[in-house]
Amino acid sequence: MRIIFMGNPVFAVPSLQRISESSHEIITVVSNPPKRIGRGNKISETTVGIAAKAMEISLLQPPKLNDKQLLQYLSWMKPDIFVVVAYKILSEKLLSIPKYGAINLHPSLLPKYRGAAPIQWALINGDSQTAVTTISLSGKIDAGEILLQKTVDIKIEDNYGTLANRLSEIGADLVVETLDRIEAGNLQGTVQDESKVTLAPKIKSNDCSINWKKSAEQIYNHIRAFSPFPGAFTIFNGKRLKIFSLSILDDSSGIGKCGEIVICSRNQLVIQTGKGLLEIREVQLEGKKRMKIEEFLRGTKLQSKMTLGD
Repeated sequence: MRIIFMGNPVFAVPSLQRISESSHEIITVVSNPPKRIGRGNKISETTVGIAAKAMEISLLQPPKLNDKQLLQYLSWMKPDIFVVVAYKILSEKLLSIPKYGAINLHPSLLPKYRGAAPIQWALINGDSQTAVTTISLSGKIDAGEILLQKTVDIKIEDNYGTLANRLSEIGADLVVETLDRIEAGNLQGTVQDESKVTLAPKIKSNDCSINWKKSAEQIYNHIRAFSPFPGAFTIFNGKRLKIFSLSILDDSSGIGKCGEIVICSRNQLVIQTGKGLLEIREVQLEGKKRMKIEEFLRGTKLQSKMTLGD
């Protein structure tokens, strides 16, 4: 099939690569235009845009998706289908262009976790299982018919980075299988059960703040949901202290205050939570580099009875 691929972040790259290695033809890639970021105001392209150029695939970076000329050009290309992975919402005008409409790869066990951050919310909620799902795109976000779905176990040591990477690879294979079966005419979609819908809204800065009154298990899940990016944080000496990795020492009640440092040695930092103790492994203080806890403790004046948080 003739495919127009649409995507932005690194999560979409394995799907792009796997399709290019299949019997299907990617006639162009659509991704966000470059933008200036950081203190140096450097021009940055999307990861998908960089990958498309490296693969020598035609790349479109339109500032507006409903531009009349763009719509005419995409129609002229006569695509059989759009494949959308971590991109924008498509209008009805766009969806009407391909012969077989558009499919989307979503990293959740739909109809669970519709929305922008399904991986993060699965980790925050301590789920033991998630999925990758291909759906037909419709006017409502993540509400199209389920085409194929593959469940994936969430490991206790997983964080956002490791889980997203695994889901992107498994999802890439599912996308190709979906395309193969659509072309063969033997794939029937299943309507989602609206009574089972849960939402996974976009992550906001305040969502990353650590609440030390929660249990050790809840905080552990919270921190791994934002590691390695953007990083869950607490406050230390008026600055944000991001925590990237940690372990649960125990889940008993304890006697310290929530957020209190109960053990502070040359190579160990242990914090009291609402229920249980957490040992911090890797941190980044605002304005500093990310470092192992041993390095952080060598250059920081910490002691027992100090308290983290607002």
